Amino acid sequence: MPVRIVMTQTLDLPEEANLWDVSDVSTIVVTQRGARRSFQKLLASKGVEVVEFEILNPRDVMEYFHDRGYLSILWECGGTLAASAISAGVIHKVFAFVAPKIIGGKNAPSPVAELGMVEMSQALDLIDVCYEQVGPDMLISGFLQPLPDVTPVIPSVDETFAIDPTVTPHESSIIFFYKTWDPYGAFSNFSPHPIEMPDENGDYATWLSVEHYYQVHKFVGVNNPVAWDCVEKIKSAKSPEEAARMGRSMLRQRPDLVRSDWESVKIDVMYRALKCKFSIYPHLNSMLLSTAGSVLVEASPHDLFWGGGRDGEGLNYLGRLLMQLRSEFLGEPSSSTESTCLAV
Repeated sequence: MPVRIVMTQTLDLPEEANLWDVSDVSTIVVTQRGARRSFQKLLASKGVEVVEFEILNPRDVMEYFHDRGYLSILWECGGTLAASAISAGVIHKVFAFVAPKIIGGKNAPSPVAELGMVEMSQALDLIDVCYEQVGPDMLISGFLQPLPDVTPVIPSVDETFAIDPTVTPHESSIIFFYKTWDPYGAFSNFSPHPIEMPDENGDYATWLSVEHYYQVHKFVGVNNPVAWDCVEKIKSAKSPEEAARMGRSMLRQRPDLVRSDWESVKIDVMYRALKCKFSIYPHLNSMLLSTAGSVLVEASPHDLFWGGGRDGEGLNYLGRLLMQLRSEFLGEPSSSTESTCLAV
């Protein structure tokens, strides 16, 4: 059951509202520290959770709910908050309804407020766009690319040397990625990019993310009804985070259900899925190739196998696989294995 989240700086809200009825669905209010203490007490008496922030902004709110384990957040808001969320880089996908109606006026509200753009060339383009008619309206959906001013610029060797002569051409820049809303978050195995890969029967199937494919293959080929059930549940998980939790939980609780060769094949499983993802999405392929000459580091502070760890003590296998894949796409010598995916 979805949780309702209200974001307000001043807590200038009515005392009576359906939002405060938490008998069926809970409500969380996020606000600026110190806002309307008496009203906070009133909400608490109704069972509404209030969370205060020193500085209320979309990025901190998303970080907070990510740490609480929330898998997906739908922003449904006015133009001002929409612009703030887009500027903060926390919006991954846009769903825009266009109705066959005309409104106008100098003071007419805009679905997105000021983003500081003055020319059409600065407009934000959606990618992987889909169109769907919903009644008389048209639904346009697509992924939002990182804002240009928050995307790291990787300078050439000559540019770097001109800025700092102490940097030798043999030193590489480092690109860190971790959460899916980071500028290079699309490199993550948790990014919401479906792939087409063979299932356990050899038939092509749609996997909602690389992580779905990876977690399922921990239990593929195990002759046990519990393992079969686990495979189906992970396949249908609504998000990569949910798929990961299911797979990791089963690995801890029932290690006997994990395929016996998992430790020796898991890197190859991840590589095949990554290769498919970066083969069928041209913008992801371009993003990966644009990092040529840079070291890619998965910056998870907790995962010491796929990530780099908090202090660089991790093995960073995800970063290594991406660099290996980049070399293969660039036509450089690589020891990569064969991978099969279906471009749709």
